[in-house]
Amino acid sequence: MPKFVRFLHDRMGRKKDLTLVVTNLRFGTIPVRLFQPKAASSSPRRRGIIFYHGGGGVFGSLDCYHNVCSFLAQETDSVLLMVGYRKLPDHRSPAMSQDCLAASIHFLRRLETYGVDPCRVVVCGESVGGGLGAFVTQALVGRSDLPSIRAQVLIYPVVQFINLQLPSFQQNEHVPFLARTFVVTNICKYLSIDLSWQDAILDGTFIPPDVWRKYKKWLSSDNIPERFKGRGYQPRFPGPFNETAYLEAKCILDVENSPLLTDDATIAQLPEAFLVSCENDILRDDTLLYKKRLEDQGVRVTWYHVEDGFHASLILFGKKPFSFPCSQKIVDAVVSYIKGI
Repeated sequence: MPKFVRFLHDRMGRKKDLTLVVTNLRFGTIPVRLFQPKAASSSPRRRGIIFYHGGGGVFGSLDCYHNVCSFLAQETDSVLLMVGYRKLPDHRSPAMSQDCLAASIHFLRRLETYGVDPCRVVVCGESVGGGLGAFVTQALVGRSDLPSIRAQVLIYPVVQFINLQLPSFQQNEHVPFLARTFVVTNICKYLSIDLSWQDAILDGTFIPPDVWRKYKKWLSSDNIPERFKGRGYQPRFPGPFNETAYLEAKCILDVENSPLLTDDATIAQLPEAFLVSCENDILRDDTLLYKKRLEDQGVRVTWYHVEDGFHASLILFGKKPFSFPCSQKIVDAVVSYIKGI
């Protein structure tokens, strides 16, 4: 079924790139797609964008997000690299994060080849790709052998798998295109956790009390502004601790899987961020939690909230008649931010 859905997504309409040179490459075994403007640049070197697509680790592809990446490259006059990382059901942890990190390092080491300014490289990701962007940006902190990332653009990112009882998870658990049951199922499959532990993950009973005390300051719904706590939200997290569930699901607490949990020293060294959240999105509060973490450590954050937005709306961008106004709003906001760098 995932492969069939990807097949349909890939055939929903790909626009011709009259102003771009589009090249399919492989960095080792990792497929990537490079978008380069044809026109001469007004500066010696162009801005660079590394893009990680969404799809819950199951859907999404180079073709599916072609229109989005083409538009970003055209409108920002940037060289854009989209990474085609490995996904479920054929590949599990840590395939996605390691592919994105490896492809990013490969690109950063060869910026001159692609005519990219090493001082203006932006990491950009949507949904699970936003979480991958956060992970890659953190992993590259302190790398003196590579150009520094100039900014991180994270569009309704997945930054934690731990508190699945945040207000947005309860309010939007059945809103298309990302239901809470789909999230939990994919967490289990990607991290090789038996599906019988889904309820324990949902209720937070796999979290030891001492671990919750350590991370509560970052993960608690207390960090969510009051105006987002309506629509029937009921605080009920975490549930009674289950040690067997912890032994089965403790990998969820790894920073690679939940970049919100990285240490303060790393967070403080991150580049400025542009964060996008959607009101009708199960992951809205992930964005709000990551926003607070960054701001608490002095990282400059620009936040764009889409009141009529919903999860995965970006995947439909440029695919009329299926495209939504909120898709255009998100892309326009991202373009405006990147052009200011």
